[in-house]
This record gives sequence, C-alpha cells and structure tokens, in this order.
Amino acid sequence: MKKKFKKILVANRGEIAIRIFRACNELGIRTVAVYSNEDKNSLFRVKADESYLIGKNKGPIEAYLNIDEIIRLALKKGVDAIHPGYGFLSENPEFARKCQEVGIEFIGPTYDMMLSLGDKIKAKKMVNSVGVPTIPGIEKAVISEEEVIEFANYCGYPIMLKAAAGGGGRGMRVVRDEKDLIQEYYSAKNEAKKAFGIDDIFVEKYLEKPKHIEVQLLGDKYGNIVHLYERDCSIQRRHQKIIEYTPAFSITEEQRQRICEDAVKIGRAVNYRGAGTVEFLLDKYGNHYFIEVNPRIQVEHTVSEMTTGVDIVQAQILIAEGYSLDSQEIGIKNQKDVQPRGFAIQCRVTTEDPLKNFMPDTGTIDMYRTSSGFGIRLDGGNGFAGGTISPYYDSLLVKVQAGLELLKMLAKRLVEP
Repeated sequence: MKKKFKKILVANRGEIAIRIFRACNELGIRTVAVYSNEDKNSLFRVKADESYLIGKNKGPIEAYLNIDEIIRLALKKGVDAIHPGYGFLSENPEFARKCQEVGIEFIGPTYDMMLSLGDKIKAKKMVNSVGVPTIPGIEKAVISEEEVIEFANYCGYPIMLKAAAGGGGRGMRVVRDEKDLIQEYYSAKNEAKKAFGIDDIFVEKYLEKPKHIEVQLLGDKYGNIVHLYERDCSIQRRHQKIIEYTPAFSITEEQRQRICEDAVKIGRAVNYRGAGTVEFLLDKYGNHYFIEVNPRIQVEHTVSEMTTGVDIVQAQILIAEGYSLDSQEIGIKNQKDVQPRGFAIQCRVTTEDPLKNFMPDTGTIDMYRTSSGFGIRLDGGNGFAGGTISPYYDSLLVKVQAGLELLKMLAKRLVEP
C-alpha cells in the first residue's frame, strides 16, 4: 500500500539535512528542520520549509538525541515521516520503534532489522550463519579487562576494539601492545557511551593495511534487493573516511562480483529495506571479510549516485512511501538495470588544522569560494562567508565530488563535428 508523504522531518543537521531537503523538494514534499541552540545560525535551518528549536535546556549533542521531544514535535506539526540522516539517531532501533508506534514512517530499516544489523556483534553472528567470512574475534560484548587480555594473548597483537553500536569510526581503537590495552579499552567504552548511549565493546584481530570496500544496497518492502556496486574507502584518518571513490580499481572483477554478491546475500538474510551499506576489509591475499552493516545513508553515497544515476535519498523516501524498486518512480527492475558508468571520487573538506594533527578548528569564515566546472558536485553544510564553525559538531564543511563519465561525454561532444 502506497502513502504519499506531505511533510518530512529531518532529525539531523548540516550537510546531510540539506541533502535530504533537496530530495524532498524535488519530490514535492514539505520539510521540517530541527536545530539546537548552538545551530540557530546554521545554514541548514533556512533550507527547510519550517524549522524548530529542540533541546532548549540540553547540550549540543543531546538535543539531537532526544527521541521523545522530536516525535512530539513531529506529531504536533503533522509530519508523515522522519528521515534520520546519518549519525545521531540513525542507527537507534528505539527511535524506529517509537516512530512506528505513533504512526510516523521511519525512513530506514524496521526496528527488527536495526536490531539484527545495527548491533555489530549480532550482525557478525548473522553473517556467519549465511556463509560470509568475518574477521576472527569475540562474538559478544567483552565485559572485563580480563577478557580483552585473554583474547589479545591468544590471537596476538595488533587487535581492534570496536563499539558494538558504533559507526563512523567512533569507539574504535587499534591496540598494538599490552601496555596500551587497558587504557584504550576504557577510552573506547567512554567514546561509545557518549556517541551512541551504549558502551558495549567487542574485540577482533586487526588486519594490517587492508583495503576498505563497501557495497551500496537498496531494498524495498517486497523483498527486492539490488546493489549499486562498490566504493573504496581505504583512505582514512583516525578511522574516519577522507577520500571515497568508485569503482575500486585495487580489486579484480572476480573479487568485485564476490563482494557484491555477499552484500546482497546479507541483505536478503534480513529482508533489508531502504538504503544500507555492507562494509568489508580485504587482506593482502585478496580475501574479503565482513566488518559491519550501516543501516542508513552514508556520507559517501554521492559517488555511487554519480556513476549509477540512482538518487539514493529519493529512493529511500519512495521505498518508505511503499513504491517497489521496479516501479516507474524508482525504475530498477532487476540487478541488470544498474549499470555504472565511468568513475567518481569524493573528498571531504573539513575545518581542521594540519599543524595541530588535524584537530577540528573553529571560528568565522571570512572568505568562501567553491569549486566549479563540468562533472563537479558540491554537497555543502555550513560553508559561506560569515558562517560560524562551532566546536560542538563534525568538522565537515563541504563534500566535493567529481565524475569522470560526464567529463568524457562533454569532451567527446566538443571534438565531434
């Protein structure tokens, strides 16, 4: 059954909020922004049809994590659906459940899917059950220093500590020797608690210098799932992706096919709905290992859009409205309908100081000039002359994407008689 949305609330801020507002506008849907005290002068506020202050007496992060206040506002303003973006509440199953309880569509996977995939430990167990390889590790949250020490002694260093409810590199620590183990264990737990509200940590063997490959999935409410091919996200700093591109030229066509097939296999195992990303690591021998599923839109979704021509955010919204992948509105009848063309690359421009180990920088932007030209796409956040960059949120200023196929097509036209 299809339901046409009239108004969507975006429970997020910055670049991704603006991206979603644009998709809604193109679909003829009104938009609602929510913002904290610290974001009262941010650009995303004015990109929505309506905007409202939340978390008046809360901190800058807590304001965007207040599920009950966001839902009360959505009900009061006649909102049909909520898009969580990435970060904040995007992987919180309770948020999805409470939206469902009050009759608001959560634009993303269901509560049950979130439980299956959002928790990295549960996801690893499920993936093992369908025959997809995973990195050796403890498949439950470690509850004591002794458990971590025992695993490290058995498996050998280096090891990786990961937040069970994590994503975006938060709550992750690489430990290379025993002297740093306990300190990093508690550091990871504290960061996980602040970022996700849960301090569960699991541990696994750390692969040295792997390739980080992720596969974009789209699934509808009727069991149809396709992949939009892979992206290479190996260039990172402090486990945060900096450069993303597609296709991944470091893998063979055979490896690409196996990885994409395994990603779809994982999606089918939970009857995945919406946009999601399955992430893998490839070791130096070419073996790939599942690491996590991000059951949400990704920062780097734009490079897949540029090569496949699929508007992933619009597809999310249309799937939530009840359209199937093979509907006229989405237009993907089967996997063969997804044909990537050319190359695309994304670079994140951030307000960071290279003289201070790339720590986030703050202040007012005196001058702002964007890149431009054929094949260039900009997804901006708070970048404009006079804009204020606060210390409270992600340092992302703008995402710059360049697509080669469009450039090739334009060049061909210029030289043809």
